[in-house]
Amino acid sequence: MAKVCEITGRRRMKGNNVAHSKLRTKRDFSLNLRTKKFWSEEEQRFITLKVSCKGMRTIAKNGLEATIKKAQEKGYLNNLV
Repeated sequence: MAKVCEITGRRRMKGNNVAHSKLRTKRDFSLNLRTKKFWSEEEQRFITLKVSCKGMRTIAKNGLEATIKKAQEKGYLNNLV
């Protein structure tokens, strides 16, 4: 999978660099993605996810299992075994 958060579904954004002369050139706003291992208490194993920092905060707030379930329902995470 490309640069997409597996929890929130966020992707890179497109925009413009704007020079002092108002000349515009295309640029990308990339995510703050991290490949991180989370311990699953239900499965007693580590789960590796590619998540943004916003996704990490979501996991910390709602819990790993509930967040993974919600991401699978929305279709962001479908390759988890």
